[in-house]
Amino acid sequence: MVVALARSFAGPPGDDGDGRAAGVRALAERVAPTTLARERTLPVLPALTGLVGASLRRGGTVTVAGEAGLGATSLAFALVAAATSAGSWAAVAGLPAAHAPSAAHLGVTLGRLALVPDAATLGHWPTVVAALLDGVDLVVAAVPPGLRAPDARRLGARARERGSVLIPLLPAGASWVEGADVRLRVTAATWHGVEAGHGFLQAREVEVAATGRGAAGRERSVRLWLPGHDGVSVVEQAASSTAASEQPAGRSPRVPRSVPSSDQKWALSRAVTGGAADGVGG
Repeated sequence: MVVALARSFAGPPGDDGDGRAAGVRALAERVAPTTLARERTLPVLPALTGLVGASLRRGGTVTVAGEAGLGATSLAFALVAAATSAGSWAAVAGLPAAHAPSAAHLGVTLGRLALVPDAATLGHWPTVVAALLDGVDLVVAAVPPGLRAPDARRLGARARERGSVLIPLLPAGASWVEGADVRLRVTAATWHGVEAGHGFLQAREVEVAATGRGAAGRERSVRLWLPGHDGVSVVEQAASSTAASEQPAGRSPRVPRSVPSSDQKWALSRAVTGGAADGVGG
């Protein structure tokens, strides 16, 4: 459903960038009536409050960065999960549609998610993202290499004007020249579940560093299950340390023992095999 929705507004194959950008504007107009009740903030998952606060401020920008495969893409999806569950619309520009099952495992309501997977190849990336900001509550935008500083500034201003939340997903080593309210970076990741050459991936433990403006300026770090068996949650440090001490040398700390469904196994494996393909993290 989520892929069909995006494609229905993306224009026919071979269409020029202007035509496809117009299609994205039509998508924004379609979902805009659901976003007219403009609360000043949007909810976030409880596990993320230590990074971004109790909610996301409309008109704000939250950047997400990290080396490929560490979980930056998953973190960006997690940022929009609670808002989509509460009825808000989110859009993702420039990521492959194959990420959708992983997004669902992270708590995103797919019926409230629009994908524009080829946004970075349209030659009009800033125009496409600006059109989405006009009518969608949250926009995750995989930033293409070489984005011009004036374009970044215009998109930040557009988000403030429209009351949307802009979430630039940065390629490794890139920075967002426009000031961001919160800057998130995935600094480390460890997968759990494959031991002694057998088993399957069960959960990924990541470390995320956050800095920002004003009261959020002090750097802080949180360890998350991204994902765990129950979606996104904070790693309990004491429990994690105890589990690690009980393990024989060379084995991973234990995670809560539940057997993932086939869909969960697929989503977890997809985060490894497909998450790094877009160059912005898994």
